[in-house]
Amino acid sequence: MTAEQARRRAEATFKKEERAREGAIAWRDHQAALVATEEKTARLRALRLAREAAEKGNQRKAAR
Repeated sequence: MTAEQARRRAEATFKKEERAREGAIAWRDHQAALVATEEKTARLRALRLAREAAEKGNQRKAAR
């Protein structure tokens, strides 16, 4: 194997490893965004349900 072939092989290996690292980072970021969205949705759902329950309680008091 010539020095040029060795250099090309080393560069190809480096690029492959770099793509793998970047892919892992992108996947971790994607998963973190999903978790954040799920948490936000749960919080907003809880707030909406509490508001609706309070509104129903106010309607019952007004009907009396």
